[in-house]
Amino acid sequence: MGGEESGNASSSLWLAPNPSKRWGELFFLCYTPFWLTLCLGIVVPYKLYESFTELEYLLLGLVSAVPSVLIPMLFVGKADSGLHWKDRYWVKASLWILIFSYVGNYFWTHYFFTVLGASYTFPSWKMNDVPHTTFLLAHVCFLFYHVASNVTLRRLRHSITGLPKKIQLATEAAWILALSYFIAYLETLAISNFPYYDFVDRASMYKVGSLFYAIYFFVSFPMFLRIDEKPGDLWDLPRVAVDSLGAAMLVTIILDLWRIFLGPIVPLTDTRQCIQPGLPWFAGNENVASQNQCAK
Repeated sequence: MGGEESGNASSSLWLAPNPSKRWGELFFLCYTPFWLTLCLGIVVPYKLYESFTELEYLLLGLVSAVPSVLIPMLFVGKADSGLHWKDRYWVKASLWILIFSYVGNYFWTHYFFTVLGASYTFPSWKMNDVPHTTFLLAHVCFLFYHVASNVTLRRLRHSITGLPKKIQLATEAAWILALSYFIAYLETLAISNFPYYDFVDRASMYKVGSLFYAIYFFVSFPMFLRIDEKPGDLWDLPRVAVDSLGAAMLVTIILDLWRIFLGPIVPLTDTRQCIQPGLPWFAGNENVASQNQCAK
């Protein structure tokens, strides 16, 4: 039975040949309808959020995210039954996404404020002026996005394997760019009925802001795929953590280059904000020298 499963995994054009990775990806895909239905199929369309306080928003995030860890921990898949917990793919994937989504919320959300004109107006307990709920929801969102990317990239690689190497790289890069923009645009559109995540100019956010958001995935999709993808090259948790931190740093650099050279996508006249030197979450940006530069 074990040999049959391994053979099926190896012959799949969509799923990973590694049994643990195959099981982990299938679990995350099957888990997605639960939190997606809860948030976008119940809470938003029925406007249950209108009566939410900080506690209810936090509970929504916890109910959405915590089972993605508890379920595979309590109900161990057959592929993982003989593995130590730290060697299971779902643990590695969860750690990678935990770090990447944490950096995204804690730091990059402020680019959404200063570059895209976004704002959160729902009641919430916050860390670095970012709602705790978004940290939790981003984790399960990003797990779904990255597993979906894994599956499609793997299938694409199988279909172009006979092409010249340069054509393969160009095709794969084009797919990553297209998928990243599509997912960023789709998420922005999907939450448009939630009135407490607002933008100065929603049309600009859909078109240009989605490109800014897609930068996250330009970097992360191909890097995340590499975890336990090659037979015989199994990652340990320190390698997973360092890789995720490296991806996060690269995204931070690109986002800040956008902020410096392209600036906000909407006029932020209400706050009389100008493009400041340094990173947007440093309150020290608002110094006398910067104000003089704004005045000029």
